[in-house]
Amino acid sequence: MQTLIKNATIFNEGIRYTGSLYIRDGRIKKIYRTGNDLNLHGKIHEIDASDLWLLPGVIDDQVHFRDPGFPEKADFYTESKAAVAGGVTSVMDMPNTMPQTITQSYLQEKFVMASEKSLSNYSFYLGATNDNIEEIAATDPSHVCGIKVFMGASTGNMLVDDPGALEKIFSRAPCLVAVHCEDENTIQTNAARFREQYGPNVPISCHPDIRSEEACYRSSSLAVDLAKKHHTRLHILHLSTARELTLLNGTIPLNNKTITAEVCIHHLWFSQDDYDALGSLIKWNPAIKTKKDREALLQGILDNRIDVIATDHAPHTLDEKRRPYFDAPSGGPLIQHSLVAMLELVRNGLLTVEKVVEKMCHAPAILFGIDQRGFIREGYWADLVLVDPKKDWTVRSENIRYKCGWSPFENVTFHSQVQSTFVNGHMIYDSGTIDETNKGQALRFNRIKA
Repeated sequence: MQTLIKNATIFNEGIRYTGSLYIRDGRIKKIYRTGNDLNLHGKIHEIDASDLWLLPGVIDDQVHFRDPGFPEKADFYTESKAAVAGGVTSVMDMPNTMPQTITQSYLQEKFVMASEKSLSNYSFYLGATNDNIEEIAATDPSHVCGIKVFMGASTGNMLVDDPGALEKIFSRAPCLVAVHCEDENTIQTNAARFREQYGPNVPISCHPDIRSEEACYRSSSLAVDLAKKHHTRLHILHLSTARELTLLNGTIPLNNKTITAEVCIHHLWFSQDDYDALGSLIKWNPAIKTKKDREALLQGILDNRIDVIATDHAPHTLDEKRRPYFDAPSGGPLIQHSLVAMLELVRNGLLTVEKVVEKMCHAPAILFGIDQRGFIREGYWADLVLVDPKKDWTVRSENIRYKCGWSPFENVTFHSQVQSTFVNGHMIYDSGTIDETNKGQALRFNRIKA
């Protein structure tokens, strides 16, 4: 199949221009500036993109597709459909599944499962525990996106709270170590205080006081200290506080950074003031915090202390989310709406399209060393998204694609819409229709095992 996307407004590597893209055999074969003679032959599918924006496909470095083990919440098939409908072409999935992805054999089983079900491209984190250092050391860095360390509450035995185990993980990990940073002792102390005050019915508005700024900073600073001690390639996930930004450096080019950080959509969109209206629908770990924290995180994007914007897409059923505070799980679905939510911040003057593309497309590719993705370049895989920048639409139950069937953005009106998404040159999503002819591919990484 040959495809020609004509006369699009292209955003790539900090530049916008009008041009056309020729796709063949899954890759970008030629980029033309408007007015050049295309001189193409054969059967070509032409797309007139005169009023559309053409961006690289979004790469989401943190998702929980809940597969295997939680079919009532989500699976690779349903959530990858939601991903491509939102312009996300590649995802990196977390290990807190059932069984947990804490061995090389379970890791390979997930790759096989995704190859049969996922419409987006994919990779997986190997989960760390207090006692699986040999499994971690055996990881192939050309095939696996990273090692995930929960330095805060997680399921099963995935809370890594043994100082000796952390030393081994940071010293022997063969690739990037991605961390969830919240100090468990601080959280438990705070939780006990609020239980004493309220009993079992703690208000959801107390969530950011229980999973507090102090809990986040203590854990993040420990991770940074360990990374510096062992020269570990560290990636701090879902920053939620202004204070944690003091641990990061925005003056170093991303290619040269050894410590990087991510912020998630919900920490950029919501604030502590939204708990009264949305309750546990916006209960995440780390917690959504103050407006000042949100403003600082946006500034961290602008000054490059924060490197990546992602989702932490983590669906639960509505029945689960409606439980009392301590029983309601943390996490929510976001991946279908991540790109348009960030473009809404562009409309509000808080970001630029170029900055959104940098943090959602280019930076994940650079940071993880993804092979030939994340940019609109000749020879690269044609992972692309066409956006209508003037299409208003409202999130309703009938257009939500998550298996869990709800969104914290329900009834929000966005002023741009994903029109088409291409994965490996295949137009998998177009104006509400999904073509499932082709499946996604496993990501490859340009990294050599130490």
